[in-house]
Amino acid sequence: MSDHTVTHLNTQQLAARWHVSVGHLQNLRSAGIGPAYVKIGARVLYTLAAIESYEIARTIGGAA
Repeated sequence: MSDHTVTHLNTQQLAARWHVSVGHLQNLRSAGIGPAYVKIGARVLYTLAAIESYEIARTIGGAA
């Protein structure tokens, strides 16, 4: 067994993190433009790494 700890957020947790609705995340998934996710049965999970990569890729501006 591996000692790797991977943090996952479910749809409700990610919606709370981003202050958006669960429906908004469902729309992103349907359009194929949201962060990568894992689907196990009916559960949708996002790795923290995928969320952070998505956020970084969409960071705009900032001081140099």
